[in-house]
Amino acid sequence: MKFKNSLQFAKKLDREDPLRSYRNKFLIPKINNKQSIYLIGNSLGLQPKTTKQFINQELEDWAKLGGEGHMHARNPWLYHHRLAKKTLAALVGAKPSEVVAMNQLTINLHLMMVSFYIPTTERYKIIAEAGAFSSDQYAFESQIKFHGLNPDKVLIELKPREEEFTLRTEDIVRTIMEHGREVAMVLLGGVQYYTGQLFDIPKITAAAHSVGAIAGFDLAHAVGNTPLNLHKDDVDFAVWCSYKYLNAGPGAIAGAYIHEKYESNTELPRFAGWWGHDEGERFNMQKGFKPMKGIDGWQVSNVPVFQNAALLASLEIFQEAGIKALRKKSIALTSYMEYILKEIDPLENTLKIITPVNPEERGCQLSIFTKQNGKKIFQQLNKAGVITDWREPNVIRVAPVPLYNTFEEIYRVGEIINSLLK
Repeated sequence: MKFKNSLQFAKKLDREDPLRSYRNKFLIPKINNKQSIYLIGNSLGLQPKTTKQFINQELEDWAKLGGEGHMHARNPWLYHHRLAKKTLAALVGAKPSEVVAMNQLTINLHLMMVSFYIPTTERYKIIAEAGAFSSDQYAFESQIKFHGLNPDKVLIELKPREEEFTLRTEDIVRTIMEHGREVAMVLLGGVQYYTGQLFDIPKITAAAHSVGAIAGFDLAHAVGNTPLNLHKDDVDFAVWCSYKYLNAGPGAIAGAYIHEKYESNTELPRFAGWWGHDEGERFNMQKGFKPMKGIDGWQVSNVPVFQNAALLASLEIFQEAGIKALRKKSIALTSYMEYILKEIDPLENTLKIITPVNPEERGCQLSIFTKQNGKKIFQQLNKAGVITDWREPNVIRVAPVPLYNTFEEIYRVGEIINSLLK
């Protein structure tokens, strides 16, 4: 598509957008009594208008039924965790038995590492990003120490090449091969939170498996953002949060995936809880943990119903819109923003996009490296009603989300940035 830096062109794209009606399904925050241009869906997604309805249904059933709601609520709470499975499976490219909504992301990461990071004298290394999100780094370090090992000797951190911002797939694969049979686990993000880079999950997984290592992914910035094929790609496990692109609210219930090849493996170590115990015997309250088949056997506690209800409100929208259609618009939005930013500053005197140029190698995020006055530009954008995200030391992250952002908004942001640079 040949873009134009004009309001007329942006409005034309919006009129032709088959997903344009979905914006009306969300509540848009206001700044100075005007709808903001909300570009931080990669940090916290917007609230669907139906969220209150979904939560109110559970509140009403609680009020009317009390504890009987576990069996007799309109969505019985005993089986509430099943309700998200079908749509989550479609979003991550898995079978319903391989996914479940539970806990929070870092808790799920710890639970997965308990089961899949089993170091030996010969195989003990973890390959991860040097710039992984801090909670992931804390999990890696604490899990390594839990096994009595030294993180400095165990953790192999991947860094971009000199004067580059993103990791090359060939460098990731080369590092895996170099450490070979010493590698116990390769654990990366799906989309890198700082740069917006989408990693090549199939190639990385294949490389990990070729040396006998486990392949796991943190999909916090990938789920609901890009199409995924975890089962087909033979990924061993993955975890994610639901408050970013899945729009389930602050502190929302998270999710996890485990490939079906492990579904009957009761020998894997795990930190067990009663909601992972065989459903038919759960209320016998007897000693001796018998895990449910599939990932449900990794559940620890019963599902937080109100949080799950908020997630279901958003998943209903995803099921209707379809991740493939959302991805198509996502690529168009980021490409249009990239075009406008380059029109504004073609020589990159102030702004440099550090997210991969190839749309297939990024999610719906552009990370803008500011060479000067970055914090000031960020603050002025906010005053002008544009909500973006600042990451130290000098990056402004913008995430045009296809469910609720428009091409006209992208054009307006360009106008504002252009005036600020002048």
